[in-house]
Amino acid sequence: MTAPDASSGKLMAVSDGGPARTPRGLADVFLQNTLQNFERWILFIAPAPPAKILVPHLPAVAASVATLYVVVMWMVFVDVAGTAWAANLPQGVRDVFEHITNFGLSGWFLIPFAVILIGLAAVISPALPQMTRGVLTALAVRFGFLFLAIGVPGLFATIVKRLIGRARPFVGGADDPFSYMPFIWRPEYAAMPSGHSTTSVAAAIAIGAIWPRTRWVMWVFALTIMASRVIVLAHHPSDVIAGALVGATGAFLLRRWFVGRRLLFCPRDLRPYPGPSLGRIAAALRQVVVTKPTSL
Repeated sequence: MTAPDASSGKLMAVSDGGPARTPRGLADVFLQNTLQNFERWILFIAPAPPAKILVPHLPAVAASVATLYVVVMWMVFVDVAGTAWAANLPQGVRDVFEHITNFGLSGWFLIPFAVILIGLAAVISPALPQMTRGVLTALAVRFGFLFLAIGVPGLFATIVKRLIGRARPFVGGADDPFSYMPFIWRPEYAAMPSGHSTTSVAAAIAIGAIWPRTRWVMWVFALTIMASRVIVLAHHPSDVIAGALVGATGAFLLRRWFVGRRLLFCPRDLRPYPGPSLGRIAAALRQVVVTKPTSL
């Protein structure tokens, strides 16, 4: 029986009849394979790309500054009117949007993407044919980008909103868009930026960057989630605009990070490289099924 080669980082084949044929042995093989693949992926992605890759273009800077200006102006002139409009909507409308808004939770994206990544990490192995490894690795790069481009801005928003401490509408019985309690970890003072808006906009940009034909669907989704946060009285309008800015900035920076690592996107125009076809994906999955688990 052979063992994992620690110096090369490859998981070698286990002979038939060895411990890996038991359920616990198989679990150990898959676990070690998963850990080794994640280690390799992290070591490859983690080093910062050249600084010039992360420098945003002038139009992106101008758009960000304009968005911040809109946030400030809406705080002064729009927030109170927007919240009053939402409060006067029929209760039935708000009840519908109470269900719709839940689809803006990050778990709808991060959990399935994480499951896919873990599954790919468990089965990608030198024991598979080179073409199969290439197809599965291409999928891992795509879902890894999606997970990070949605998860990182969401994590940033989760932390920052509690440091800012802006009150949600009608906290304390009145709608005061200038009520703040900074550095407090209480949900009623976690309005800006909107986490749902951050997640939905980041998802629209990240998914649209890989599959451009889905952009219009994803933006309809993002705008619906953003509107829902105001309608259910969870946020002021400026909160959702701020969340959109965080989500967009994070997703664009993650795309440039991958460009700097020469992954997924073309450096010249940021277009995605062609991915494996459905036929090749199906063939790769069939190859994984027929490969003996003891040889992964």
